[in-house]
Amino acid sequence: MPGIAIFGITGRMGQSLVRALREPSGAAAQVTGGASAAPSGLYLSGALASPSSSRLGLDAAVEAHATGIKVTADPGVALRGAAVALEFSLCGAVAAHARACLEQRVPLLVGTTGIDAASREELEAAAKVVPVLIAPNTSVGVTVMAHLVGLATTALGAGYDVEISEAHHRMKRDAPSGTALALGEAVAGARGEALADVAVFDRHGAASAREPGSIGFAVVRAGDIVGEHTVTFAAAGERIELVHRATDRIIFARGALRAAEWLIGRPAGLYGMRNVLGL
Repeated sequence: MPGIAIFGITGRMGQSLVRALREPSGAAAQVTGGASAAPSGLYLSGALASPSSSRLGLDAAVEAHATGIKVTADPGVALRGAAVALEFSLCGAVAAHARACLEQRVPLLVGTTGIDAASREELEAAAKVVPVLIAPNTSVGVTVMAHLVGLATTALGAGYDVEISEAHHRMKRDAPSGTALALGEAVAGARGEALADVAVFDRHGAASAREPGSIGFAVVRAGDIVGEHTVTFAAAGERIELVHRATDRIIFARGALRAAEWLIGRPAGLYGMRNVLGL
């Protein structure tokens, strides 16, 4: 069975991945009514946390029964025996983790958002040697939504204003979310534009009307909201909304495990969730 190393094991996603790995075969299928989205053949082989974590040396599972895997701050140790690594730590650690995966020739799935240009360069360098999958959101549903957003943009044409709103828990650091930006990229890409040229992130103090062709972003950070994203297409007389609401972080974990299993054995290169789903 393939082993996986989880970077960021003590975080929300790290523990959701531990929970998803414990699901019985077909558990996700019973929830979704389709094929199992949580591979049963994967097992936890390594767990990484920051050097300052209070969980170092303890079991990877914070709750329920033990996994038998101890938390380490050494990426090299966490990668021993791993067929794939899942990155859900802080954005500042991504570059070092990418280099560790490159050195040990371990495929890497990156779910961490807010990655800077330097970290992106490290990921691209690693992707020349090992497969690297960058997924701001590992939900299968969000991936399908992004595909539908692109289709809608093309079909509706230029006469519709586009607004993207998102809501997350109070602890989320980046804004807009990586998923919201990816949805914006889907709109801009379908138009043949660069998102940076048409995105509007702040209208405070604006004294003019909405710029035609712009893509507006709105952000909410409150409570324990897992994740909500809405893309609105509005024209005179009608409004179309595509919405995704996550109520349990386990959906991201199931999608990440599905993508991790897909990534094993792939040739070197950069991939996304659309590749996993064949979109």
